[in-house]
Amino acid sequence: MMLTLALSHDGPPLDLDVALPAGEIVAVVGPSGSGKTSLLRAVAGLIRPRSGRIALGGDAWLDTARGMSKPTRERPIGYVSQHYGLFPHLSALANVACSLTNLPPGDRAERARACLALAHVAGLDDRLPRELSGGQQQRVAMARALAREPRVLLLDEPFSSVDRSTRKRLYVELKRLHAELAATVLLVTHDLDEAALLATHLCLIQRGRIVQHGATGDVLTRPATVA
Repeated sequence: MMLTLALSHDGPPLDLDVALPAGEIVAVVGPSGSGKTSLLRAVAGLIRPRSGRIALGGDAWLDTARGMSKPTRERPIGYVSQHYGLFPHLSALANVACSLTNLPPGDRAERARACLALAHVAGLDDRLPRELSGGQQQRVAMARALAREPRVLLLDEPFSSVDRSTRKRLYVELKRLHAELAATVLLVTHDLDEAALLATHLCLIQRGRIVQHGATGDVLTRPATVA
């Protein structure tokens, strides 16, 4: 199964056509302004490209040729933004539970607690975001993204706001979660070392276009460009 992304857009500029392996951690790497976040937002349904197609296997989420675009709530995704996007007035538990509108109200707290435990922040249910460390905020954001059992997990520079030691622990957590859930992970980063450590597949992007993609070892040992 592949995650197919064929996108053309003007603002922000995107012009790419790539098939990425499902079930893997795929790192999208490029400098600031290269289109990394725009690519994630398109997959999430937060922007609609001028033309293109997005599909996971035979499940199409966007097909402009057919006039079809599923809204974000109907796409089996989880999204963690760069600064986590936690609601400051809600507790950790409530931040996760608010994503579970697909469940009856009486079932949401139980599912939210299970996701906090999965992300290793059990026991912090009542804390507000300002009462959590950067690493704990990241884990709560991850718990919220996982709450609806996504088939694709979208991570936008999720480790950029934490210190080096916390980052290393979160790398281990991401690999553990991926092994447990077997979801496709699309990880945006500007850090090639981070990408090489975490991802089995690299996708290098510049000015909204794919420069090179393939297995991590192949891309690192046989670069297609020096730019």
